[in-house]
Amino acid sequence: MKLVKSLLLGSAAGLIAVGGAQAADLPVKAKAVEYVRICSLYGAGFYYIPGTDTCIKLGGYLRAEVALNTNSVYNGQFSGVGGAHNRLSNYYTMRSRQDLNIDTRTATEYGVVRTFFDATFSWTTGGYAGAGAGLTGGTTAYDAAPPGTSGSGSVAGGALGVYYAFIQFAGFTMGKAVSQFSAPWTNYPGNNFDGLVGGGGTVTGVNQFTYTADFGQGITAAISAQDQAQYYQAGVINASGITAAGILGGAYGVGDYGGSRMPDIVGMVRIDQAWGLFQLSAAAHENHVGYYGASEVTGHPDDKWGWAVQAALSIKNIPTGAGDSINLQGVYTDGATRYNIQDLASVSYSMFGSSGLAGAYQSIGFASAPDTVFIAGGSQESIKTWGFRGAYTHNWDPYWNTAIYGAYAGIQYTGASKTFICGSGAMAAALTAGSTCDPDFNIAQLGLITRWTPVKNLTFSADFTWTHLDQKYSGVAAYAGNAATAKPAAFYELKDQDSLNLLLRAQRNW
Repeated sequence: MKLVKSLLLGSAAGLIAVGGAQAADLPVKAKAVEYVRICSLYGAGFYYIPGTDTCIKLGGYLRAEVALNTNSVYNGQFSGVGGAHNRLSNYYTMRSRQDLNIDTRTATEYGVVRTFFDATFSWTTGGYAGAGAGLTGGTTAYDAAPPGTSGSGSVAGGALGVYYAFIQFAGFTMGKAVSQFSAPWTNYPGNNFDGLVGGGGTVTGVNQFTYTADFGQGITAAISAQDQAQYYQAGVINASGITAAGILGGAYGVGDYGGSRMPDIVGMVRIDQAWGLFQLSAAAHENHVGYYGASEVTGHPDDKWGWAVQAALSIKNIPTGAGDSINLQGVYTDGATRYNIQDLASVSYSMFGSSGLAGAYQSIGFASAPDTVFIAGGSQESIKTWGFRGAYTHNWDPYWNTAIYGAYAGIQYTGASKTFICGSGAMAAALTAGSTCDPDFNIAQLGLITRWTPVKNLTFSADFTWTHLDQKYSGVAAYAGNAATAKPAAFYELKDQDSLNLLLRAQRNW
């Protein structure tokens, strides 16, 4: 028995030893794969980045559109070959665009750290300039740049646009974001059309350093230092350089900016409630000029601060239907024109049309809206503007809605600036005897848009806009002609002008 017992114990020990050796030779069991998890802290669409406590959301849209009766996909026929309204003007311009945005958020002991990036990749057909058109062997109205490369950021025949790129932390916003001056709907109280006057815009964001305080119950306030150079300079015009050709082209001299000195200072207070919102905003804008002449010894005018104030009101879920809304805003500026005539709207007009006046070849309307005007040896004269815009949107059913919208802006020159312009020899050459000189003008706009959303996040829209230039000149202009727009030297009646545009768009959001 002892012998049998010893053999059994020895065999068991051997099996255990062999089993241990085999186990040691086996690979270590891999850790479980960490699959992407839904992050419910910040709303739908967020996921945890694997291996981190940061949540990320990807979004964007793809858009295809055609703008009829314009040389631009965002504005009217206000100047250049567009304003000429002849064979050099486009009947349509087309664009395709992909937008991509990346939103990340991380909870920390100091609050949420957020980054946001939004970029667009666009292909725009038609960059039209017109150079020597009509001359023997001359070029066509199509410019030398490849299709789709109009604007900055040309990439492989298309254009890259960086709209937003900012960090938010502990109440601070640092980077390229919508201006704190702008209403939440920026340039779009109910429209797709980009060129509405009547308020601040920067739909593609402006570099800024902002602090926002949240007082609870929907009340917030912000103070911001934002870059003025990219979007908020309408022009400081040295009227000593005024020419007759420039006047009729919508310019009363030459731009004379010095280097950037001060960012714009912007303040905002807003109340958000279930019924809508109310916002007050204000901005201070420094106008810094170079020199009167070609060198330092010619001297320069003193810097002059401009300012702007704006009120915005939104009323939601009004009795006319579920989801119906009214958006309104009004603005006043003094030496800070771009807070009214926003950066996608035009501050220079040179438009041609028909005339019934005997002896006149056609009619012309021209205008300019800078920040300030001055002459050599003089001080800057601020241009004052006022304006408003708004829209009413009605939802017919879950698939169809219509908005009617409008805008208006008035531009007023001081007595001294009118003397600079109207008393110049260039103006005397541009206007015939008996004509009236007054650079003040108004812009009126009215539009109608209808949208159809047959399935979620796919929308088709048609947006019709009328723009009216109400210029204050009267009489006849003696135009020397312009080869770039194929306009001959002739007499032109001074007359108000109109532009009609239709924007057709298909957009898929994701």
